[in-house]
Amino acid sequence: MRCSWKSVVLLALASVAIQYTAVRTFCSDPLSLLCCGRRRAPHATPPNCSLRRLPRGPRGGPEGAGGPRGARTAAAVTSSPRHAAAAAPPSPASSPGRRTHILILATTRSGSSFVGQLFNQHPEVFYLFEPLYHVQLALLPRLGQSRNPAERRVMMGAARDLLGSLFHCGLGSLEPYIQPRPARHATDKLFRRGASRSLCSPPVCEAPLEAKEQSLVLADEGECVRRCGRLNVSVAAAACRDQRHVAIKTVRIPQVSDLRALLEDPALNLKVVQLVRDPRGILASRMETFRDSYRLWRLWRATGRRPPNLDPGQIGSVCQDFLRSVATGLAAPPWLRGRYLLLRYEDLARSPLQKARELYGFLDLVLPPAVEAWITNNTRGGGGDPASRQKFTTARDSAANAENWRLKLSWDMVVYTQTACQPVLGLLGYKATFHPRELRNLSHSLVEDRTFRPAF
Repeated sequence: MRCSWKSVVLLALASVAIQYTAVRTFCSDPLSLLCCGRRRAPHATPPNCSLRRLPRGPRGGPEGAGGPRGARTAAAVTSSPRHAAAAAPPSPASSPGRRTHILILATTRSGSSFVGQLFNQHPEVFYLFEPLYHVQLALLPRLGQSRNPAERRVMMGAARDLLGSLFHCGLGSLEPYIQPRPARHATDKLFRRGASRSLCSPPVCEAPLEAKEQSLVLADEGECVRRCGRLNVSVAAAACRDQRHVAIKTVRIPQVSDLRALLEDPALNLKVVQLVRDPRGILASRMETFRDSYRLWRLWRATGRRPPNLDPGQIGSVCQDFLRSVATGLAAPPWLRGRYLLLRYEDLARSPLQKARELYGFLDLVLPPAVEAWITNNTRGGGGDPASRQKFTTARDSAANAENWRLKLSWDMVVYTQTACQPVLGLLGYKATFHPRELRNLSHSLVEDRTFRPAF
């Protein structure tokens, strides 16, 4: 049988095509050694090799992805459209055993200490209270509340790096910010160590509080320091690695967009709970707590005359940060979808158990009976208990406290604040008041019934 040269060429091309298809199919097989094994050429990028083919580290992410170099490597892989779907962090619903990292994003006097305790009371959560305090103190105290964009970028860069390390239990990254610097990894200067049960319990504390004295961790945080002595940062890091989840509370991150790099890190399963409160309530609480800083506001309330040198930014910056951050969160950009929950303080104060269950559901965690009992005991008021009168305590009648700012601010101050914060009040469902009698009538709530659900 005779064949023309054209037929030979066509047969050769068909043979090459068949071999190429076979190689592609073989390389897409997860067990392929040609694709991801040692036989590939040096520096060659294997086809269809996603992060799922890499050796898994002890925390569920690719080995080496915990540090900055690993994060950059993972980011480089996911930047390719071909690899995007395979490299995207799986949702907790599809990975129930995966470690969850929780960040409570709040501002001062918004109820963040209480929300933090919802995780601090969980036996499988390693909880840190305001570790970014040390970053703020080291970089100059004024940077923490600065409204200068350049200064805020300095603070945020250091804060993001530290948070990334802390979520991977790299507590040693905190040591350079603690003053004086820990000697042999031991310090007694960690900010409010007593607010964390993890740092006041074995193995971190060799002389832990007894069960009947656990309330002292909240009522008298100094008792933890007196009983436990200096904190060994290395031991605390080991205890962190033994826990299933890590939760951190901070009031030093202005907006959720400041966390984008962490939220996009495939080595982190990070979820953000943004806690907000009526700015009028925040102002009233700060006036009582930070008396020196808010001295002019207190003078205005006492005299009825607004001081000409009053700093409107003390409450205006809160409203601007809320507006930008919440608008971003509710818009649910791809990098934030399924990782952001908006929580109003007033809703939590009125229905603490219901909101706690919703919060745990968002995080795919089980709400233990011990946490439910703690919520019940700490939201019914303290009566004659001295702890209930402390300004930083979490034990109080939460429902009665939700709108009691209406009895603490003068009418002029309320009008001034709600005018300056009008956009964010509307976004969050807080009603403006238009008459002094309406302001004082606590039977009429100024909080609209709103449901904020995370977008997936």
